[in-house]
Amino acid sequence: YMFPKAHAAAYVISAIKLGWYKVYRPLEFYCAYFTARPEDVDVPTIMKGRGAVLAKMNEIKAKGKEASKKELDTYDTLLIFNEMMARGIEVAPIDIKHSHAMKFLPQDGKMRLPFGALSGVGEKAAYSIYEAARKGDFVSREDFAVEAGVSKTIIQNLAELGAMSDLPDTNQMSLF
Repeated sequence: YMFPKAHAAAYVISAIKLGWYKVYRPLEFYCAYFTARPEDVDVPTIMKGRGAVLAKMNEIKAKGKEASKKELDTYDTLLIFNEMMARGIEVAPIDIKHSHAMKFLPQDGKMRLPFGALSGVGEKAAYSIYEAARKGDFVSREDFAVEAGVSKTIIQNLAELGAMSDLPDTNQMSLF
């Protein structure tokens, strides 16, 4: 009869620890939360701010039973992002110089998004991008795509989010 009491005590201790982090260290709490559950993160919506998050949530909610499973999962993730943003925690964009492959990192009071949060980037591709970014010896987006071994679509998505703003598209120089 000891197991149920011990099991219950372990859950209570875990809940107290989680609650403490959520209250006293919220940035670290949300970084750990999303690192453990990186699925269904809608990066373009999140980067537009809390208003866009609320609008997307309302859009999904308006669909009612017509909403797909993917949309409902995204809604659940957006709920947590909305809560985080309501508490004043901002999201730092994906950046080839600062982002990790799969970990959401606290940085300058903001939560830095990882490469793996981007739609269409799996864990293997995220680590490939991360390793190529750590080397840092590339001169263009084209060169980076070859170094990372990822598709041009992924590189284009990263560029659209501003992760590669300082890199030219190709190695070719224009004379005119």
